Amino acid sequence: MPFSLDNLLVIGISSRALFDLEAEEAIFQEQGLDAYRQHQLKEETSILKPGAAFALVKALLKLNDLTPGHRLVEVVIMSRNSSETSLRIFNSIAHYGLDITRAALSGGSPLAPYLLAFNVSLFLSLHEDDVQAAINSGVASAMLYRLPENAADPEQIRIAFDGDAVIFSDESERIYQEQGVEAFEQHERENALKPLPEGPFARLLLALSYLQNNFKTPDGRAFPLRTALVTARASPAHERVIRTLRAWNIAIDETFFMGGVNKSAVLAAFKPHMFFDDQHGHCLHASNVVPTGRVPVKQGK
Repeated sequence: MPFSLDNLLVIGISSRALFDLEAEEAIFQEQGLDAYRQHQLKEETSILKPGAAFALVKALLKLNDLTPGHRLVEVVIMSRNSSETSLRIFNSIAHYGLDITRAALSGGSPLAPYLLAFNVSLFLSLHEDDVQAAINSGVASAMLYRLPENAADPEQIRIAFDGDAVIFSDESERIYQEQGVEAFEQHERENALKPLPEGPFARLLLALSYLQNNFKTPDGRAFPLRTALVTARASPAHERVIRTLRAWNIAIDETFFMGGVNKSAVLAAFKPHMFFDDQHGHCLHASNVVPTGRVPVKQGK
């Protein structure tokens, strides 16, 4: 019977997101494809260093150890490499003992058309065009920033999210941007009982919540996954968020209504494997202390 990716948390990840390939990317950009190809073939047995999403992927794959005979997570390499230049990536995967066996190697072509074919729940990349195309096709996706020095790698999986334009739609965010804070707060007061529309990461959060609520460790302890909402909202715009999560039957473990305060200190204390935000300014600050991914706004609405 064919292996099915249905009912799995499938992470699609580019080779540059999993491993540090910035020197190789510079060769490609400055010297061209042939120079890149020759470099990768020459360095085929050289092990790559971990990249921005390495710790998150490693931690998520460990969840499969909690349910012997029943996989929860599948990771698929989604790379613009050709098969000829990919052996270094597979050699590095084997070196670190990562349980990754599937790959889509597009040979320079866009990757977005293959995300749905692999039932991808989350796509992580450093290639902005691929991330934007993934978001446009309805797949939760983020463009990663460089890994900060001394990034934490806790045993417990920790993922932090911004609210508007990430977990929730950008409907309220647009009111704030176009009409100002008073109009935004008035809109949220008037709609406090109306759940916010889903954003690009809503289904991912639902999947994580399902794992938390339906699985335990073999010794009966709570599932080793913790989520946080770190939002620029504050009172009176907090009520609609709380009621929306309640309507979705989701309990976020930690919630921070920052009211415009810089998020970096809270994120440094929470120590997530990844933080997702839609605004470059927030991401730039956050990326100094924690692994960070920017979620672009969907185009072509």
